[in-house]
Amino acid sequence: MKTIAFIAALLLLSTIACKKETTFTNNPDADDLHNKAVGFSANQLLSAGTYKSLKIEIQYVTGYAPDAAALNHLQNVLSSYLNKPSGITIVTKEISTPVPTVLSIDQVKSLEEENRTVFTTGDQIGVYFLYTNGSFTDDKVLGAAFRNTSMVLFGKKIHENSGGLGQPSRTKLEATVLEHEFGHILGLVDIGSPMQTNHKDPAHGNHCSNTNCLMYYAAETTDILGFLVTGNIPSLDANCAADLQANGGK
Repeated sequence: MKTIAFIAALLLLSTIACKKETTFTNNPDADDLHNKAVGFSANQLLSAGTYKSLKIEIQYVTGYAPDAAALNHLQNVLSSYLNKPSGITIVTKEISTPVPTVLSIDQVKSLEEENRTVFTTGDQIGVYFLYTNGSFTDDKVLGAAFRNTSMVLFGKKIHENSGGLGQPSRTKLEATVLEHEFGHILGLVDIGSPMQTNHKDPAHGNHCSNTNCLMYYAAETTDILGFLVTGNIPSLDANCAADLQANGGK
């Protein structure tokens, strides 16, 4: 009996210890809502069924504050596709955490876990963007969605490729990458918002086959730069828009 009681006590202590090993430093209860695959929360983001409002937290490393016009463009685009009757708000915050100049997704996740403060609560769903002062391990990549409510922009790479002679404006490039990555957490393409018509690019995974669509693969890499010099910020094509509408969007 003593042996059984001792084992039971060890199991209880182990369970308690596991509960304390949480992912997000600032919110021990966030794992269940914010540690899912990209696209998992697409319907929750698009519809008003569970969450009536959206709050976006954008944290940035010193010297890499987001472009205000790009954030305004993002907010307007989201308002046209998301059913959030209580509104969409964006808050920004500077962080001073030391950041490597080249980052893997695992390193980006660790930065989010240490710094994120906006989470889903009540009828408000929370989303997180990190602007880094570095580049991705794949040097062509400008941004990435890496969890169901989490995205990163590689600020150093964006700054190097915008705002100069012969380059697209900072607003154009940032807005394109912001909105492209947000499209992924909204379930595009075919990762949470089912395709109404097949439009997936077989050569580039979960991206749109339409070269003029926001969700074309080039929109998150340096391959988009030439287009943006003379073109406008890409928008979703009819197929991507139909996928969002069918999954609870406007």
